[in-house]
Amino acid sequence: MTALAINTDVGEGFGVWGPADEGDLLDQVTAANVACGFHAGDPDILRRTCEASAARGVAIGAQVSYRDLAGFGRRFIDVPTATLVNELLYQIGALEIFARLAGSRVSYVKAHGALYNAAAHHTGHAAAIVEAVTLYDRDLPLLCQPRTVLWEHAVKAGCRPLAEGFIDRGYTDEGLLVPRSAPGALVTDPAEAARRALRMAESGTVTSVSGRTVRIAPDDGDVSALCVHSDTPGAVAITAAVRASLGSGGITVSTPEALPGVLATERSEVRS
Repeated sequence: MTALAINTDVGEGFGVWGPADEGDLLDQVTAANVACGFHAGDPDILRRTCEASAARGVAIGAQVSYRDLAGFGRRFIDVPTATLVNELLYQIGALEIFARLAGSRVSYVKAHGALYNAAAHHTGHAAAIVEAVTLYDRDLPLLCQPRTVLWEHAVKAGCRPLAEGFIDRGYTDEGLLVPRSAPGALVTDPAEAARRALRMAESGTVTSVSGRTVRIAPDDGDVSALCVHSDTPGAVAITAAVRASLGSGGITVSTPEALPGVLATERSEVRS
């Protein structure tokens, strides 16, 4: 991998709650996963966050979620698939207007929290995410993890999944994220995060919390995006260390839409 995107979750406030200025973090990333109002965010925050992202040339992504303000989108909700499709489209559309007003657009999609984790194995909710993306814009990159139900649905639908790695989160032996309540869930040391990021970019692997080497890239591909959560302690320092580490390895940073994702030949074969 010679180029990848660095993304972070932003706009995760509501009313008077939440960070007033995320500029220092936006200065370090290439893609902003903007909360669209269902797990966090309100119209003022959406507009402010889009303006701050666009001013820096940071790509604006729709971070869609279950309708769960009280639980910050970290609780599974057994919403019917058809309803979930509409809720996801609603969120993308809400963000799109503010992105356009800022001179940008929604250029990728990523699920948040419990929806991200559930879509790794929940057929109905994975299908809902893929359907929402294809209805809105089939060519939008979809950030997700390889060898999950969501990834498989995206490839079969002819979408554009980008393999994502998490700089600041622990991994299970299955290549999924360790629950936040479990030991080893967070990585907060910038030096360790930087080493992990470079390894993910170069080899597509990570060490799980049990010490195993786990492949998190597609079988015949690379990790295309790295995520650091804005609420991880020291997120700005972590991201700065990661960028420096990637640079030392000759890896450049880019926006999700500028990355190849699934090969065009593979997508055409799926559609035909």
